[in-house]
Amino acid sequence: MAQAVHAPHVVVLTSPGVGHVAPVVELATRLAAHHGVTTTIVTYGSLSSPAHSPSLASLPAGTISTAALPAVAVDDLPSDAHIVTRILTVVHRSLPHLRALLRSLLASSPAGVTAFLADMLCPAALAVAEDLGVPRYVFYPSSLMSLCTLLYTPELARTTSCECRDLPGPVVLPGCLPLHGADLVEPVQERANPVYELLVQLGLDYLRCDGFIVNTFDALEHETFEAFKELSDKGVYAPAYAVGPLVRSPVSSSDVAASGHRCMTWLDAQPDGSVLYVCFGSGGTLSAVQTDELAAGLEASGQRFLWVARVPNDMDNCASYFGGEEDGDDTLGYLPEGFLERTKAVGLVVPEWAPQVEILGHRAVGGFVSHCGWNSALETMAAGVPVLAWPLFAEQRMNAVKLGSEGLGLALRVTAREEDGVVPRDEVAMAARELMVGEKGAVARRKARELQEKARKASVPGGPAHRALAAVVDMWKCAAASPAVAAGAGL
Repeated sequence: MAQAVHAPHVVVLTSPGVGHVAPVVELATRLAAHHGVTTTIVTYGSLSSPAHSPSLASLPAGTISTAALPAVAVDDLPSDAHIVTRILTVVHRSLPHLRALLRSLLASSPAGVTAFLADMLCPAALAVAEDLGVPRYVFYPSSLMSLCTLLYTPELARTTSCECRDLPGPVVLPGCLPLHGADLVEPVQERANPVYELLVQLGLDYLRCDGFIVNTFDALEHETFEAFKELSDKGVYAPAYAVGPLVRSPVSSSDVAASGHRCMTWLDAQPDGSVLYVCFGSGGTLSAVQTDELAAGLEASGQRFLWVARVPNDMDNCASYFGGEEDGDDTLGYLPEGFLERTKAVGLVVPEWAPQVEILGHRAVGGFVSHCGWNSALETMAAGVPVLAWPLFAEQRMNAVKLGSEGLGLALRVTAREEDGVVPRDEVAMAARELMVGEKGAVARRKARELQEKARKASVPGGPAHRALAAVVDMWKCAAASPAVAAGAGL
């Protein structure tokens, strides 16, 4: 009697944070739609945000399921523990729960577990999959260049003793842009902080994987992929596969407006290419002083703007990372007195959240003030919109270098004061005008449109991203046919 053939089934463990969950959802959607793969997305009961639920709630039934690991205690961590320390602590303390879940899926799912994918902050979980005999991959939702720097972190720690920002020369990795030490990921900037050693171990944990599935595309990082392939061929690293850009397709403006997003109706009334969109991602937060300076700068620039504003936080520029939405009236109350009235003819301020993909794709939007999170970077490339780079945390300074004149050329950069790190109002006004109506902005706009076409070609059916993901799925299918994986080795 012929054995039943089941669709490959993969388990993806995602880090907390909307910026991590969203590309996992898009990856799972494409696996189901184009490659016949079913997925279980695993999230954490600890450090979860209510903002995660919309993307998870919209998943297609039958092909993508979700599971949440039980919450673990982290109240023994210092109150000022770095956000990555908190996340990685949850990852490590949740490993027994993950092992139990994988064992259950291996035993109960018709296809077992064909492969296990760990998000970029969860490579410690690869050891669990290895013990259970499941092929293991890292899903890396940022650039290949930033992955290269994290892989290099253990060597950097071994061969240097100074702080990254004090490195005497640039860090030059094969196929990557030269990076100043201060532009490396923010958690490695202070050796005395416990998060530093955690990042070193993160780089070592990556070496357990069978491959890296990266949310980028070859035309964006061709030289980096060529250099990485040489290292992979020598057995230094597992191979990397460019499956991006994993960017959600926009719905129509009318649908968004009907759902209550008044910003789309407002944009419909603005001239083509005239609006500067201002948003610092799902977790970015400005100080009270910086909020005032941004408001004054936007007003002085004379440019039309759509600003997604948040309640200021003077202690933490990623204070919104785990939080839900604040009360809108409370948020607007932190803006300078009279600002909304004075700018109502040219600007709109939206509290907490707006439909970014639809905004960037609107004909009226001509520029984007961005924190340079990788999801936002890919979304602005897909829309062909130039950027005013304003990085805040994580790998955003590195992304700003990548998007800027040293790299892709679609971004200008704001300059902060050395004494307090604040971008002053006159700098905001000048940079906004330059991006929207200046010569440098025009050059960046041309570069953005060129990248838009490259991103489109990468994503078309049968294109590079589709072929790369198909190659990975084929490997999963071959692995699933082996007796060890089929039986759930290590159970």
